Amino acid sequence: MSIELRHRVAVITGGANGIGRATALAFANAGASVAIWDMVEQAGQALVEEIDGNGGKAAFFRVNVASPADVDAAVAATVAQFGTIHILVNNAGITRDAQLIKVKDGEVVGKMSEAEFDAVLNVNLKGVFTCTQAIVPFMVRQGFGRIISAASVVALYGNFGQTNYVATKAAVIGMTKVWARELGKRGITANAVAPGFIATDMTRGMPDKVLAAMIDHTPVGRMGEPRDIANAYLFLASDDASFVNGTVLSVDGGLVMGT
Repeated sequence: MSIELRHRVAVITGGANGIGRATALAFANAGASVAIWDMVEQAGQALVEEIDGNGGKAAFFRVNVASPADVDAAVAATVAQFGTIHILVNNAGITRDAQLIKVKDGEVVGKMSEAEFDAVLNVNLKGVFTCTQAIVPFMVRQGFGRIISAASVVALYGNFGQTNYVATKAAVIGMTKVWARELGKRGITANAVAPGFIATDMTRGMPDKVLAAMIDHTPVGRMGEPRDIANAYLFLASDDASFVNGTVLSVDGGLVMGT
């Protein structure tokens, strides 16, 4: 199966690094025009140059997905450059890990702060809502659209110290199922991808023993690579996935099965 995305315009949030970068390259290689939305301007511009140098079409827009004003401006700029938007990959995400409460000798010695909780909800949940709501009208008018959002395997089984992150990813799954019902008859599909533990900057900072435990629990015996998730996004964006709607695709090396 060779996936073809020529004449499609894709917005990839968090597109400058890690999974987003791999996704931008995969989509560009498939012929899509790629709008990279991110806060990291230097990496984003370098990626645009790489794609353009390989004969693709790309543009970078500095966007805080939690800001409706930023998102509206980026939608307008993307449409001005490429004409419309066919595909939205809600990939941007952050972590601010902490236990709900941390107890030592029977006393509470720490807890997840309100700021840590709100920061993750603003990017991982509100950002997905804001970007999707702003872009869907273009999909409705053209009678075609693909909404693909990053969930996580931790949304399916929980994870220690990630109340905020797990809450957002579980909510993304719920929103995806709502949008699949609301928009399916308009030629728009909505799906989520639930990555397992992927070798990105977000996971490289974890202690070695934690990483080793992750690999030990993953039946294929390795961490995922960004391209593993990019390939899942690519399939769900394609015409080959036109009858896939409202699903959560776990790309985790069998991790959920193995827990």
